[in-house]
Amino acid sequence: MLDHSSSKPLYVQLEELIREKLEKEIWVSGDLIPSENELSKECGVSRMTVRNVITKLVQEGLLFRIPGKGTYVSEPKIIADTLSYAGIREQLEKMGYEVTTKLLEAAAKTGTKEMCDVFEIEPNSLLYTIKRIRYVRNEPFSLHTSYIPVELAPGLDKLNLVNEQLCTILSNEYGLIREHTQETLESVAATKEEAKLLNIPIHHPLLLLQDTIIGKNGKPFEISSVLFRGEKIKLRLEF
Repeated sequence: MLDHSSSKPLYVQLEELIREKLEKEIWVSGDLIPSENELSKECGVSRMTVRNVITKLVQEGLLFRIPGKGTYVSEPKIIADTLSYAGIREQLEKMGYEVTTKLLEAAAKTGTKEMCDVFEIEPNSLLYTIKRIRYVRNEPFSLHTSYIPVELAPGLDKLNLVNEQLCTILSNEYGLIREHTQETLESVAATKEEAKLLNIPIHHPLLLLQDTIIGKNGKPFEISSVLFRGEKIKLRLEF
């Protein structure tokens, strides 16, 4: 299976062999792959070599380990061109994924001083908190939280926040149209609450996208954060 007479290192050959099985779908999502002992005997390499190769592929997200059970093939990541405002849901649906939304909260609350300052409104003004979970193929995929001044969108909490895109509602119902966005993206670890909502372990890696949406009048009308399950998505950028 591996060419021991080749100048190419055995660990490189083993990695290429496993990648080929994944690419050709000989091993598919959810499959339990052979154990380290089995691969060691089958390929004529040490267990340490097998372990190092498997660990590398686990770190890349192609495989995952379950203690006491073995190593499995991961579900392919969803490759998105952008995670930005009004982007990800359309991409998922165009790729044929079934996308559903669950509304967790839609309520008016007193805004923090920091948020009121960002919105350039009076201290202690009311802000809508809109919190939703997005599911892909019935599995939690992302957690969305948005804050909008009540004075800019009265009655927002009574509208259809499950089936309609929030950006579409703000544009069509309130004339709040995005001119540009201030955006940050970083890696974070899931808190206890986030882990429960997304059905993942505490400290699981997440991608945090934070947006401040600026309207045509030059003032912010929405602050949002989206937490994506890190193992579910891959961001593709072009410059």
